[in-house]
Amino acid sequence: MGDNTPRPGSPCGRPTPYSPFGTGLVQPSSNMTPLSDTNRATRSFTAADFDFELPTELIAQHPCPERSASRLLDGRAPTPHDRVFRELPALLQAGDLLVFNDTLVIKARLFGEKASRQPGGGGGKFELLIERVLLPQESSDGSGNEVVAHLRVSKKPPPGGLLHIAGGLAGGGFDATYLGRWPDAHGPLFHLRLHGPSGQTPYDLMQRCGHVPLPPYIRHGDTEDDERRYQTVFARVPGSVAAPTAALHFDAGVLDGLAARGVHSASVTLHVGAGTFTPMKSERISEHQMHAERFAIPAQTLQAIADCRARGGRVVAVGTTTVRTLESWAHSGQVQGETDIFITPGFEFRVVDLLITNFHLPKSTLMMLVSAFAGHEHVLALYRHALAQRYRFFSYGDAMLLQRHCAAR
Repeated sequence: MGDNTPRPGSPCGRPTPYSPFGTGLVQPSSNMTPLSDTNRATRSFTAADFDFELPTELIAQHPCPERSASRLLDGRAPTPHDRVFRELPALLQAGDLLVFNDTLVIKARLFGEKASRQPGGGGGKFELLIERVLLPQESSDGSGNEVVAHLRVSKKPPPGGLLHIAGGLAGGGFDATYLGRWPDAHGPLFHLRLHGPSGQTPYDLMQRCGHVPLPPYIRHGDTEDDERRYQTVFARVPGSVAAPTAALHFDAGVLDGLAARGVHSASVTLHVGAGTFTPMKSERISEHQMHAERFAIPAQTLQAIADCRARGGRVVAVGTTTVRTLESWAHSGQVQGETDIFITPGFEFRVVDLLITNFHLPKSTLMMLVSAFAGHEHVLALYRHALAQRYRFFSYGDAMLLQRHCAAR
């Protein structure tokens, strides 16, 4: 790396050696060796340590009518402060750098039926959630028309089986051939090759025939409002099946206010997979394997981080996906690829100073991430406050502003 390549930051006012290991995927933080004992967790955590009781009526089913009118729990100080999201520009400083995730949510939920083996009969209905579009070099035939997906059906199709989606190619939709499991013969996903009208990409087919993949805790079907609001105003790169929800609160007014304040902005891309909603299967955190997600950090963002550090500004991550992207780079030296980084208490943050995030599911890996960032007991206290003050939770819910703590526990 040349002299102009930015180095990850200096957490808590002390230098952090830069070490681009270049060894592939970042491993769970419980296996990472911290640089000093002050960054080690002093206790062993289990999933139960991140549990809390959440009344179902606090799970937001619809977005706030105005993006920036959602509530913002300012959790930077020991005492929480209740604010409104449009106040964010006043809470940041000139020279700070906001980093967004510019991924775009694709209409990845599709419905159809298996091709009938007997003339005149249906072959069984199914629901498909496309997890990712394979790159041409990942496809079995190099076409770029292959995807991997979750498939909900009463009886799995045989290899080579044909699926008719949204009426099938003959009925205005498109077809898919089932190629087998992915990434191997026992993998959890299904490998499909799509057959649509000439010239239409998988993204074109999903946009035309698919539905917004709302999270499982949202109980209504997708609407035109969801198509607009379950998407950030700066979404650019298609590929996610879930929104980077902390960024849903930003609108033109907030962005203009930040620019007037002298706050800079940059972007990364991490395509959020359905695994973000997968519950932990073990109480022991060290036994959990994170799902892998694609990410990329452009050179201009790396330069923006370097410039931010040079002027004494703070790096403000908008959402946990941005945290995972930036800290993956800091711990691996990779600026693109896939990450399965698992951030838990004891993790040493090298880039992010402030975090804007929504309220997360109990016992989730995202609860563990924010606890690692701001301190376990502090985060639990903030959640108790949010519950008492009737904040709205999850994707369409309210937000928090957190500051990174040294020796967070």
